[in-house]
Amino acid sequence: MQLFDVYSLYDIEPVKGKGNYVYTADGKEYLDLYGGHAVISIGHAHPHYVEAVASQVAALPFYSNSVRNSLQQKLADKLGKASGYEDYQLFLVNSGAEANENALKLASFATGRKKVLAFDKAFHGRTAAAVAATDNPKIRAPFNETENVEFVPLNDLEAVEKKLATKEFAAVIVEGIQGVAGIRMADDGFLQKLREITRETGTLLILDEIQSGYGRTGKFFAHQYAGIRPDIITVAKGIANGFPMSAVLIAPEIKPEKGMLGTTFGGNHLGCAAACAVLDVIEEEKLVENAAEVGEYLISELKKIPQLKEVRGRGLMIGVEIDGSAPELRKRLLFEKNIFTGGAGATTVRLLPPLTITRSEADRFLQAFKEILA
Repeated sequence: MQLFDVYSLYDIEPVKGKGNYVYTADGKEYLDLYGGHAVISIGHAHPHYVEAVASQVAALPFYSNSVRNSLQQKLADKLGKASGYEDYQLFLVNSGAEANENALKLASFATGRKKVLAFDKAFHGRTAAAVAATDNPKIRAPFNETENVEFVPLNDLEAVEKKLATKEFAAVIVEGIQGVAGIRMADDGFLQKLREITRETGTLLILDEIQSGYGRTGKFFAHQYAGIRPDIITVAKGIANGFPMSAVLIAPEIKPEKGMLGTTFGGNHLGCAAACAVLDVIEEEKLVENAAEVGEYLISELKKIPQLKEVRGRGLMIGVEIDGSAPELRKRLLFEKNIFTGGAGATTVRLLPPLTITRSEADRFLQAFKEILA
């Protein structure tokens, strides 16, 4: 059997990870400033994480949601405390797309409405409703096309007000920071006004924090810079440091009904153990604070490089706009400097390192980046 060939691959295979580095079979070391697409939040093979996962595998890695699982409540308590959303409800699933799928469905259940408002260049996933709310026709199959999703420009309040005035929309879904679009940010004032408009029109506000959450921006969630509280928050990526898991955080005003949502694998014992270990490390090692500090340093130093067109982002979610080919630059960083980075389109290099990155590792990247640019 052959693999279904849908990925553009580098000719390199990491077989081991430790801290902020990955290694190939021949022992070659690579600095990881991509984190497997923002997934590796506490570094590779963190000892506390490894111990927690191994212990749970030896005890009970999985049983269904037909029985009690106290690890789910343990995770809910830890996540509520870490995020500041202790009064919210938690529903656990397996991927970012699945979290958004359930969030959109829940908004429709709660409001009785069918339509969703999303934003130009948004990316919310590849499942049916999530991809319909994604502004990329290349990944939206004919099956996913629907009149129930409409798009407006990000930060365009007038366009939002005009749409929501009809009171047809169950939800507005917006990313804390648009990642796939190239690190494009909703203005804090825009998010504050968006919160007001959605309340006035009975529309639920969904914050997609799948890439921008879990401390990546220097706050637990990116929307917390604007001081707002959404009705629903979706998280994934860094939640379990590589174990497939995601979550929907749901405001207390939204009441559950038995059978409304469901999942086979979501919230399994092994995933909960992994996610609890991640929160332990984030708290004990003050990784949200580290993301803010090292991220601010990286952004300020990048802005001093004259060849760059623009530097965008917060914390350790950074987009670097170059005057040239970002894929070619990333390839050279990987094979000449042994540094992994991410991309977002033809001209943007995306930095999504583990939250454990140090200033000296940031300096190593900066030096290599300048040499490649030169």
